[in-house]
Amino acid sequence: MESFSVDAYSPKQIAARVQQVGVSKATTAPLQIFALALLAGAFIALGAAFFTVVTFDSSGVAAGLLRLTGGLAFCLGLILVVIAGAELFTGNNLIVMAYVDGHVSLAQLVKNWGLVYVGNFIGAMGMLVMIYLSGHWQLAEGALANKVVAIAQAKVSLDWHEAFFRGILCNVLVCLALWLCFAGRTVIDKVVAILFPITAFVALGFEHSVANMYFIPAGILASHDPELFTLALSTQSSPLTVSGFFWNNLIPVTLGNMLGGGLFVGLVYWFIYLRTDKGADHERSHL
Repeated sequence: MESFSVDAYSPKQIAARVQQVGVSKATTAPLQIFALALLAGAFIALGAAFFTVVTFDSSGVAAGLLRLTGGLAFCLGLILVVIAGAELFTGNNLIVMAYVDGHVSLAQLVKNWGLVYVGNFIGAMGMLVMIYLSGHWQLAEGALANKVVAIAQAKVSLDWHEAFFRGILCNVLVCLALWLCFAGRTVIDKVVAILFPITAFVALGFEHSVANMYFIPAGILASHDPELFTLALSTQSSPLTVSGFFWNNLIPVTLGNMLGGGLFVGLVYWFIYLRTDKGADHERSHL
């Protein structure tokens, strides 16, 4: 039985815990994983909606401070995922640690990622529909709707390589936030671990695929609403489209997220901590 301690887990212990959790995620019943993925999509959408309402009125507020405030608001999404329990695609990129050690098969890895990705998308879209039907975007005589469209427009206007590299940088910080959560033993530990990396990625303007499953469809929906049409499109140079959503943003950002979380966090820490142990055991077996 593990002895009681209030100290944080060491990086080496974190690596072992992340790998163990990766095995659990990859072998959990598909229906349970899918249901938890729906929740994660909805939770991240709530964080995105919170970000939007906090940042839509920038009058008299320094740009840096506005970005900081928006980043703090967006943290709601990952806090709900970690503390309440849910399956988030970007975080599950860390399952590669279990895969490269042979504890999880390629089929199990791909199945988990596929289920979670689709579940996140449906969960985010479901929350989007509820927020839209609530009349929330009519706040400040539709000024909030204008912000919704402006956010989406900015995201689909990125060059493909910009979206890709912003996706990498985003999920480096997201997976590091989750990595730090594994160091903690209490709810407060985990919340504090989330705040700085997530606030940083939002403030820096990096791209999160699941968040964009809310942000860009929200902009498309708002821009096609007759009641919001005039205000929402008054400052936009080109219409938002579904094809633009997928090709200009979601595809490159998703690929970047996978590379950022799986390679630059998961595989790096596996190489540092878990591969070393495996190599040492192999050498001892030949002595």
